[in-house]
Amino acid sequence: MADKKAIIPVERIETRIFLIRGEKVMLSTHLAELYDVEPRALTQAVKRNIERFPEDFMFQLSAEEFANLKSQIVISSWGGTRRAAPYAFTEQGVSMLSSVLRSKRAVMVSVEIMRAFVRLRQMLVSNVALARKLAALEKNYDAQFKIVFDAIRELMTPPPTRKRPIGFGSWEEKK
Repeated sequence: MADKKAIIPVERIETRIFLIRGEKVMLSTHLAELYDVEPRALTQAVKRNIERFPEDFMFQLSAEEFANLKSQIVISSWGGTRRAAPYAFTEQGVSMLSSVLRSKRAVMVSVEIMRAFVRLRQMLVSNVALARKLAALEKNYDAQFKIVFDAIRELMTPPPTRKRPIGFGSWEEKK
């Protein structure tokens, strides 16, 4: 059973999990923050143990991926001036980080991150199962329930993301 008081709230971790190259990953800059180490120290520890981080555990973002990610989450200068794009760590890479960083906090944070990944996986599975059940129910009922099924499907669909305007004023003024 998970501790009542986690070292880091799972919601904070979940907001730092991104889908890049078809993989759910966390960025080295965010991991350094969570582990309470300098990003440079995290990168150095990884490079000293690079054999523990194959491509399916970690990869470096391309300049284009990094620029795209920065614009998606509206960050103008991410961590100050950067010479290189951050590294992206898969779930296995995050797990390996705790053994490389060798601190009690690293182990505790990794446990919380693993729980966040598991929670996301469970949400995806339950959403797929719900969609399957809905399709089965729809086959059994006639057209009068079509509106209900369409409304449920609409509720299951994530809302479209809209870019926020830069500057002051209401949305209506920017349209």
